[in-house]
Amino acid sequence: MQISMQLSYSGGFKEAADTVASLEKAGLDLVWVAEAYGFDGASLMGYLAAKTETVQIASGILPIYTRTPTLLAMTAAGVDALSDGRCHLGLGASGPQVIEGWHGVKYDAPIGRTREIIDVCREVWAREDKLTHEGRYYNMPLPEGEGTGLGKPLKIIAHPVRSRIPIWVASLGPKNVAMTAEVADGWMPILFDPAKARDVWGEDLAKGEAKRADDLGTLQITAGGLVVIGDDVKGYLDFVRPMVALYVGGMGAKGKNFYNDLFRRYGYEEEAEQIQDLYLDGKKEEAAALIPTDFLEAISLVGPEGYVKERLAAFDEAGVTHLNVIPVATEGQTQQSIISNLKEWAS
Repeated sequence: MQISMQLSYSGGFKEAADTVASLEKAGLDLVWVAEAYGFDGASLMGYLAAKTETVQIASGILPIYTRTPTLLAMTAAGVDALSDGRCHLGLGASGPQVIEGWHGVKYDAPIGRTREIIDVCREVWAREDKLTHEGRYYNMPLPEGEGTGLGKPLKIIAHPVRSRIPIWVASLGPKNVAMTAEVADGWMPILFDPAKARDVWGEDLAKGEAKRADDLGTLQITAGGLVVIGDDVKGYLDFVRPMVALYVGGMGAKGKNFYNDLFRRYGYEEEAEQIQDLYLDGKKEEAAALIPTDFLEAISLVGPEGYVKERLAAFDEAGVTHLNVIPVATEGQTQQSIISNLKEWAS
């Protein structure tokens, strides 16, 4: 497994980039750069390209509704050029609160749009011919009768460093996961329990993999969680409670929360209902207290060295290719030493 982590830049992006530069020396393979409704992700990825040498730089995610398919392709090609071929394009739908509330764009057809965007990106990067795409959601050029009628097929002016940049998709629902397994290079699930993942997603993954082109290779998977190594460290699991409660309880409305649906599929139907009710009523701490400890343990790597190695093996057996970690240093440790140990144990 490769070792990856989500970039945390609450303390300042330049400081975070310096941290990534030090972690790549410790063995960090890939860093994920999120984009919500703060700074855009692409600018931060470009800055990381200038500050690092070997670490792979991935968007995690760029929401599909915020850019045209061709701009997504151009952005990934630009970061790939700046980083000498280290870019990964992570795509996702985000949610209607952000897409419709912040961007003012209708949240519709996430699966169909993602599929078409992937096709367009690969056609742009291949640069074999001028781009013509006739789809259900996107048409380049616009068809006759739409627009000014002056659009014409174009080819990207720049020459991409690579004709195939890895494309990852963040997906949770059955149809979206099947589409991801069929056409994407990698899959970005969240709240991933390696012991139950195949029970929840196995059928969906199999449907997609049955249609997967041979040249795509094996589907890459990034998953993981909090990493704390030591004795008597189970209390650190409480660090994750607010985040899980936010997703399960607050990311969406009743009947429109993908993470709540996932929690139910894991078997926590009663808890999912109660957590969402409390969270939406503003009782966030009470909601967090209801997250089952066994679930927090299942999605984390927290305990003595031997136990963490067992958890590594569990994620590996579940098909995880990129262990995505949140390293928390205890006495005598640093984030760098944790990454170095994980890199050694995962190899």
